[in-house]
Amino acid sequence: MTAGVDLGVPATQTIRSDEDVVRVRQLVRTTAVAVKLSLVDQTKLVTAASELARNTLIYGGGGTAEVTTVEDGRRRGVRIVFADQGPGIPDLDQALTDGFTTGGGLGLGLSGARRLVDDFDIWTAVGEGTRITITKWSR
Repeated sequence: MTAGVDLGVPATQTIRSDEDVVRVRQLVRTTAVAVKLSLVDQTKLVTAASELARNTLIYGGGGTAEVTTVEDGRRRGVRIVFADQGPGIPDLDQALTDGFTTGGGLGLGLSGARRLVDDFDIWTAVGEGTRITITKWSR
């Protein structure tokens, strides 16, 4: 993951309901506009965040999304940390494979989100939860 300097106090959104997933999308969109991401990059980031927020709710049993603006000297970006204390992901390699699903969907969740952002980092432990950090940088 590319290092960055936090530019502001993170905004944290609890994820406990579908309405909270919508709030995460709105917070991410507002932050992406503030750091002047292009419309295409805003859309990519909001799409990835929506998928990861939904996963936090459905598979993690709820959790948080922490949205922060960051800078690496040349550019600004948005970093989002999704965290839950759910069951964790037993086979991370399999979960990151296109087409893999445990929920009957298209299986593009984690792998799709990873492709939409510039930096993607995941930590998970069975019985302890999952923490996913994504960053989208301005061009």
